[in-house]
Amino acid sequence: MKVRVTVMLKEGVLDPQGKAVEHALHVLDFGNVGEVRIGRVIELEVDETDPARARAQADAMARALLANLVIEDFVTEVVG
Repeated sequence: MKVRVTVMLKEGVLDPQGKAVEHALHVLDFGNVGEVRIGRVIELEVDETDPARARAQADAMARALLANLVIEDFVTEVVG
């Protein structure tokens, strides 16, 4: 079963990479773009048939390794 973990910086945490992309988009005349936040998406193939257990495993992996819970939030979803 495939699960997806999306990790983003928490609100209020400075995102210099997002600011750089936001600035570059404005320079390229995409002035209607507001705040830009950069994150990452991790897709995992889990040997599991129960979607609830697969998502619980992804949550545990995110808490243990994939996300820095001090400055990042994460969302997990079963995608296949």
